[in-house]
Amino acid sequence: MSVDILIIDYVALFTVGSLIVALLSLSKRATIRQNLAFYASLAVLAASLAFTLLNLSIYLIFKSKPSYTNLFHEDPLSYFFALTVQIVSLFVILSSRNYMWGERNLAVYFSLLLFSTLGMVLLSFAADLLMIVVAWELMGIPTYVLAGLRKDNPFSNEAALKYFLLGAFSSGILLYAISLTYGLTGTTNLIAVLQALQATAIQLDPLTLLTVALFIAGFGLKMSVVPFHMWIPDAYEGAPTTISAFLSAGTKKAGFVVAIRVFVVALPFLSVNWTTAFAILALATMTLGNVAALTQRSVSRMLAYSSIAQAGYILIGFAVATEPAKTLALIGVLFHVFNHAIMQSSAFLAVAAVDRAIGRVSLDSFASLWRRMPITSFALAVSLLALAGIPPLNGFWSKLVLFTAAIQGEMAWLALAGVLNSALSLGYYAWVIKRMYIDEPAGYGEQSKVEEPAVISAVLLVATALIIIVGLYPSLIFDLAKAAILALG
Repeated sequence: MSVDILIIDYVALFTVGSLIVALLSLSKRATIRQNLAFYASLAVLAASLAFTLLNLSIYLIFKSKPSYTNLFHEDPLSYFFALTVQIVSLFVILSSRNYMWGERNLAVYFSLLLFSTLGMVLLSFAADLLMIVVAWELMGIPTYVLAGLRKDNPFSNEAALKYFLLGAFSSGILLYAISLTYGLTGTTNLIAVLQALQATAIQLDPLTLLTVALFIAGFGLKMSVVPFHMWIPDAYEGAPTTISAFLSAGTKKAGFVVAIRVFVVALPFLSVNWTTAFAILALATMTLGNVAALTQRSVSRMLAYSSIAQAGYILIGFAVATEPAKTLALIGVLFHVFNHAIMQSSAFLAVAAVDRAIGRVSLDSFASLWRRMPITSFALAVSLLALAGIPPLNGFWSKLVLFTAAIQGEMAWLALAGVLNSALSLGYYAWVIKRMYIDEPAGYGEQSKVEEPAVISAVLLVATALIIIVGLYPSLIFDLAKAAILALG
């Protein structure tokens, strides 16, 4: 199957499905409207996920070579990220069956989730800077609305406004970088940009350095890299918690695939400039994220700062994405992107279950949670330990690959910083676990068992199983990540 037909299939499936789900909002009967919207969006995403797995299997079995057109390319990297973001979207849509049920505009909520997922899938396959912008906006604009879906909640309104303003700022910076790239090379196709830079000697040109800086800033806002992280805590706390999971585990990961395409594929000859920048940003991001997380009393805000810190670990791979550590570093990036998507979505969805059942997500509300919500407590504890990098869970292996790559790339100081930050992060992760399993609640009534949301509990069990299975058999994802990086050439 050609890549153009593949993309047409994705666009047709998601567009038709999203429009059908949106039209269901016209139904006058709320129960029928909500049920149909949920099952229709679930069917669309399940079909897309099956389509992705089928095409990935065909590609790997028959050893296909990467397929390129002017706008898209099909390779294992595309499928890797498309698979990752669709798994996150599936988790979020399923969990919304409990968390968002009864909310107004639920059909529109599911429709926007599907449109944003389509944007992420297109970003995974994009091979042209202009196509990246179109897919970037298709991914981003629905999430601005989703963050502010609860119009009566001032925190939700604040989250949406901050996210929208900084998202628009990010898009403007990205467009400026693309315009400079076109002016320097005469093209927006990533492969053609690489060829144009090979044929010229402009790598020390100030305009080229400005272009690199603008790309880092534009992607940094989406990837929550310090100092472009300001919107993250308020947006994640104010948005519906399922959307916080979607943003931190889904749309954030799409920023990393675009960064790989632009910096590793199109701008490798400028690596002396962007690897140093990424090393500094990695250190600042993981340190500030972990230090800020230690002071939080809201678990949602704590996970938001944790997400910032995790972005810092991923940036270690970009900092050493040159020989001799290039292959291992980029494998580590993909490995941790997948692992973090599962760990972070599991953690946020566990918080969503607590919010739905208890109505609060402050740290004090998690006291003795294991008695009231045993499944949620177990899933949250496993995901937090995995985020901290405790063996034999999946987070340990991807961090190990990243830190090994840093040592191999002669940045041992960055690996040491990563290890120290991982130890620091255990402070607030263990704090939450202590609250759930050791601390007693202030009131007697808070010890009574509550009904756990059934669908969210099922999603949490699946996510927890993935965390443990990938931890015990890391080669399952490591080998796929390796195939994706080797196909880049």
